[in-house]
Amino acid sequence: QVQLVESGGGLVQAGGSLRLSCAASGIIFSINDMGWYRQAPGKQRELVAAITSGGSTNYADSVQGRFTISRDNARNTVDLQMNSLKPEDTSVYYCNAEIVTPTVWGGRKLSKYWGQGTQVTVSS
Repeated sequence: QVQLVESGGGLVQAGGSLRLSCAASGIIFSINDMGWYRQAPGKQRELVAAITSGGSTNYADSVQGRFTISRDNARNTVDLQMNSLKPEDTSVYYCNAEIVTPTVWGGRKLSKYWGQGTQVTVSS
């Protein structure tokens, strides 16, 4: 059973920094894209940043230049360094990964997995 476990959320003042980490565990053949999403109360979940297995990155306009996504393919982890945080960054942040796993009949299956979410609160 594949799991994504997040860590690193918390409370920080505006202008501060936080680093989120996410680790994938279980029987994993490979991981394609990994990313971070966020969802504030009453709003839709939105993409914050994504990274391919080759290291290409994509950021939401609202975080470009402030957030940096990185991954360690050997450890199956993805991190999000968040700098110059703003109150509007307050949200629950979710890790996401497209993971290839074995099937019972000897094949491979690509599925999208989500972490449990971690709260980030930025005070003004």
